[in-house]
Amino acid sequence: MVTEPQPKDIFRHRTAIGRTHFSRPVRLAIESGLLSSKRSFFDYGCGRGQDLNRLTRIGFNANGWDPAYRAQRSKNPADVVNLGYVVNVIEDPQERVRALEEAWDLALQVLVVAARLDIDRKGLSAEDYADGCVTSRATFQKFFSQQELRDWVSTSLGAPTAPAAPGVLFVFRDEGMRQAYLASRYQRRRAAPRIRKADKVFEEHQDTLAPLVAFLSEHGRVPACHELENAEELRARVGTVRQAFLILKRVMGADAWNEVRRERADELLIYLAVEKLAGRPKLSDLPDALQLDIKEFFSSYKNAEEKADELLHRAGDHDERERAMRSSSVGKLTGNALYVHVDAVPDLPVVLRVYEACARQYVGEIEGGNVAKLNRAKPQVSYLSYPDFHRDPHPAVKQSLVVRLGNPRIIARDYSDSPNPGILHRKEEMLPQEHEHREKYSRLTRQEEAWGLYEHPELIGTWEGWRAILASKGVVHKGHRLVRSKREGSSGVG
Repeated sequence: MVTEPQPKDIFRHRTAIGRTHFSRPVRLAIESGLLSSKRSFFDYGCGRGQDLNRLTRIGFNANGWDPAYRAQRSKNPADVVNLGYVVNVIEDPQERVRALEEAWDLALQVLVVAARLDIDRKGLSAEDYADGCVTSRATFQKFFSQQELRDWVSTSLGAPTAPAAPGVLFVFRDEGMRQAYLASRYQRRRAAPRIRKADKVFEEHQDTLAPLVAFLSEHGRVPACHELENAEELRARVGTVRQAFLILKRVMGADAWNEVRRERADELLIYLAVEKLAGRPKLSDLPDALQLDIKEFFSSYKNAEEKADELLHRAGDHDERERAMRSSSVGKLTGNALYVHVDAVPDLPVVLRVYEACARQYVGEIEGGNVAKLNRAKPQVSYLSYPDFHRDPHPAVKQSLVVRLGNPRIIARDYSDSPNPGILHRKEEMLPQEHEHREKYSRLTRQEEAWGLYEHPELIGTWEGWRAILASKGVVHKGHRLVRSKREGSSGVG
């Protein structure tokens, strides 16, 4: 009979690992723009301090504390506090909550909480202990489900969370800051509209007009004077903000401007539709810029909410999604799903953008998941990882994260060691129309069709099946080109 280990037999410090790169929660905070050199940083439970050393080297104000490695350091308040993979190694539930609360007390703006999920336990040699397990290295691990982690953090702190990625949450002091972060996740990164007509004033004052161009591209509306950082300079050199806008509208063309406005209106509706699932904020909780955006496009918050509710209802309707998938200008439609590269998600019909956004509202961003699979039969979105998407003409799937909606939960699968993984064909269909590699991939598809490689689609979905077809036709790939194999030089298309 196995005796349960006592707390004294658990060695928490052994969970501190060495790494040659930023930890996942710190990297996500940097990539999201929440952590920058303008904000102070404190790492609660910093382990060996690799994140602190890297941040300090690049000019960040970073400090940290750890009970095993930096116990003598002070616990200092900071704009951004990281509690990265700390709570999951504490075997005492009450002490776990105290650590969370203490880290939250230090956070002036944002607390980052990261913990291991139940999908990480697969293959781990461990014995059950308390509400977790003890590993062969005598370390404790508590594995949360995504929803359990969100509920535990929000209940313990009395503050709503924002999922950054599976197992990583952001908790904000200011609700407006949280809403700004959530709204930004559904916003297309638009380039400045191309200038279509010559204009002397524009050519003379491009640098002065640049902040206005950036604002118009992001918000789709004319800014209030206090929203433009160089409003006084603009007024002195060009005229009022409104006059400068009319100049830009003329040189960019009405069609381009109308497209920016259409896209921005869709982004706002997607954000408001998805936030209905977690509890839509009051208008007063939104940052000023977001309030002005909503008033510009929908006249009132009530009108915006009604349109967002209608959109969310449509996204939940199977027939609506099916029609949208069939009409989509991007994505590879198969019998059971629409496959689309994540870069092309903003080009999907708005109903499908909400469908996909419901999955991200639950789990956050999926690192490495570069292809989204929108299920046709049931409310489910999968994020597939193809690390060699652009290098390999027919990349193999390495991992997937399935998000089941309705009663949300996630399922992780790893295909790294599979001898016969699934592979992709017709990659160009998954990319935005303007993508730089789309034509290259299209040429390959046309060449493969000419060689008759797609005559039996039921046979080519896996690496072994595809290799057999290539061998039967006597061809091989050379980059994104098809050539005769030396062994079978006389076979194939003449």
